[in-house]
Amino acid sequence: MKKLFSTFSVAAALTLGLTACGGGSSEKTSADPKELTAWAWNINVPVLEQAAEEFEKENPGFKLNVVETGTGDVYSKLTTGLQAGGKGLPDIVLVEDDRVQGYMNAFPKAFLNVSEKGFDEHADKFPTYKKELLTKDGNVYGFPFDGGPTGVFYRTDYFEQAGIKAEDIQTWDDFVEAGKVIKEKVGVDFIGLDLNGDDGLYRMMLNQQGSFYFDEAGKIDLTSKESQQAMDVNKKLKDAEIVRNTVGWDAWVSSMAEGKVAVAPSGAWLAGSLTQQAVDTKGKWGVFPLPAFEEGENRASNLGGSNYMILSSSEKADLAYDFMEFFSTSDETQLEAMKGGLFPSLNTIYDNELFTANDEFFSNQAVWKVFADQMADIPAVNYTENYSLAKDEAIKAQSEITNGKAIEKALEEATSRLENRIK
Repeated sequence: MKKLFSTFSVAAALTLGLTACGGGSSEKTSADPKELTAWAWNINVPVLEQAAEEFEKENPGFKLNVVETGTGDVYSKLTTGLQAGGKGLPDIVLVEDDRVQGYMNAFPKAFLNVSEKGFDEHADKFPTYKKELLTKDGNVYGFPFDGGPTGVFYRTDYFEQAGIKAEDIQTWDDFVEAGKVIKEKVGVDFIGLDLNGDDGLYRMMLNQQGSFYFDEAGKIDLTSKESQQAMDVNKKLKDAEIVRNTVGWDAWVSSMAEGKVAVAPSGAWLAGSLTQQAVDTKGKWGVFPLPAFEEGENRASNLGGSNYMILSSSEKADLAYDFMEFFSTSDETQLEAMKGGLFPSLNTIYDNELFTANDEFFSNQAVWKVFADQMADIPAVNYTENYSLAKDEAIKAQSEITNGKAIEKALEEATSRLENRIK
């Protein structure tokens, strides 16, 4: 596996983009030798709790205390606890993909080496990009959980009205041209974007090219050919006047629910939001893979995802490993996660009916197969401990570019600003 980590420094701990909330109390792990404590959020909580019930059937007396905590609170408390040498931390914590490397760089001894516990025998059950994310010096330090394989959610009725076939959109240039036709013939904006506040589309386009804010060695890579190509697509979309300005999550989802946009490139997780918040559009959506930059090139990418990590400070690391091994490799448990709106990275379940069946909401398309088929082809990228700072500068550059500044100049200036911020 490629080495994706830069050398640890004290500064790394300060550039996680997190607030170290001093004085905050953390839930302490139980003295009960059969009870574990885990920090997680949102829909992850019931999935963990149900898995614990199943695990207890073969391990009488086992208990899992799941502390539901918001993502921001998890990270601030985790950072505080790690800076205090592990004080007040749980046995298990959920960490998003874009945060993993920052923590592993800043706190290199904080997490259990699961390769030493036997994880490697399960390695072929997970996609390469998830394993590389969790790997340092040849060892894995966490359990891959959900992923965010990407695709373009699109209004099948609008495409039909405009005479456009999704399968004909092979490249990003095709994508832009399709948007022009839909705007002209259907009268709706093609895509909703917050070009001044979010760079999700840019990140998807970087990832599919095997590129990111940083290269494999951790060097800033904002001026790369791949970065310039991705920014150029954003500029073409804006210049074509087919972008609806959707500031924030609510505005973005509302634009889809209200039929004001025709497409939404996103992670698979958007499906849950559409089915719950755009009920009236049932049967009017489909999904196709992201376009390529050149026909025949990679179309697989990722946006989102998380992993479970065991704290080295846990006094019950063996029990935590046994439970997480069960949780991560049990088909039944991961299928329950799927039902809950998460997209598991465990590849042994991708031939299950949940993934292969046609979905009425999505025009009777087997949409989950579209996403599952991508998982093995998603390139691994290097987030580094400076992800948050880089994202901030990329968004500034994106805003400048879509408002007229030359792409190369904007990215060079973003690189210079970022260099100054991480010195």
